[in-house]
Amino acid sequence: MSHKLIIENVQLFGHHGVRDDERERGQLFAVDAEVEFDFPRRDELSETVDYVQVIERIRELNEAYAFRLLETFAQAIAEKIVKDFRQVRRVRVRVKKLRP
Repeated sequence: MSHKLIIENVQLFGHHGVRDDERERGQLFAVDAEVEFDFPRRDELSETVDYVQVIERIRELNEAYAFRLLETFAQAIAEKIVKDFRQVRRVRVRVKKLRP
């Protein structure tokens, strides 16, 4: 049996975009993530996916890189979540520019 964690509208200021001026001045983005994982066996945080830690991974990637494509940013988030949380079975990520 699986469980789904839904994180919506994590707003970030980042330097992502194809054009040089987008990356230089930066802009606001919003990230949504749906993380599917097995139910925890015990009532312990270590047995589940900590949403605070998922959000922290999203913020870390945003600050560490300047992605040209939103698709690449979303893929990096998904890969990081799968890598860092052993319980994760599936993840879906959406990245939006708030003021394109």
